[in-house]
Amino acid sequence: MITLQDLNDAAPGDFVASLASIYEHSPWVAEEVATTRPFASLAALHAAMEQSVRAASTARQLALINAHPDLAGKLARAAGLTDFSAAEQSGIGLDRLNDSEFARFHSLNDSYRARFGFPFIICVRRHTRASVLRQFERRLHHDAAQEQATALNEITRIAALRLDQAVQAPDRLAVHGRLSTHVLDTHGGRPAPGISVTLFEVEPDGTLFTRAQRITNADGRTDSPLISGQPLPIGTYELRFSIGVHYAGLADLPDPPFLDEIPLRFSIAEPEGHYHVPLLMTPWSYATYRGS
Repeated sequence: MITLQDLNDAAPGDFVASLASIYEHSPWVAEEVATTRPFASLAALHAAMEQSVRAASTARQLALINAHPDLAGKLARAAGLTDFSAAEQSGIGLDRLNDSEFARFHSLNDSYRARFGFPFIICVRRHTRASVLRQFERRLHHDAAQEQATALNEITRIAALRLDQAVQAPDRLAVHGRLSTHVLDTHGGRPAPGISVTLFEVEPDGTLFTRAQRITNADGRTDSPLISGQPLPIGTYELRFSIGVHYAGLADLPDPPFLDEIPLRFSIAEPEGHYHVPLLMTPWSYATYRGS
């Protein structure tokens, strides 16, 4: 990372070099804002870069859109992506598709380019793979003006995440979400420690992909959130709580306990939101809600 102060103090060429990849293959964005320094905050720097893009000519905006690679395209398989793009696509497994999955993305890429004349762009760090495919198919029905506007919005989101990752500043951009949980034993009237909690991402075919595993502490919470420091990928999830051991052996309860594992399936639609999914349990029942 480079500090915001160092960026403010840097020679113009060094400033541009440090931020040249924030907008894909488009160092002109950094060049334009270099003359407006100093920036008082990371948010101010991000706003200046976004304004530069929004104020650009249509031709320049289209060039920026076309500078982006296809999702899971041939360039990705040939390891020809920028470091940022490679990390973003690999983060949701687009570099590990089987031949059938690759063929589906390739077909969607071709259909999208044929309709709009530029690549499909989405901030993949805000999505699961299933969500990306849903957006792909939905956006194919838009018109060209809608898609150009959507592409620029997605590029702005990509740039914000890259900037937040690359620059150290007193402030941070509002680009991350958080998923947390809390287990309460309402039968005993206390938090439930020692509960194994597993978070799964639910794929379209029902396959469960493990995203996180935690053990609740003395307060019935996990020592760290299930997801934090990144956007919450839009998609369907399942939290599985292993509560059988918590009630096993209690004198007033049957052995084995009536409930052993409790699955809670839910969806995330707000990548920058806070989803708190607590479990309120007894030996015979359970409840949940979206908390704060």
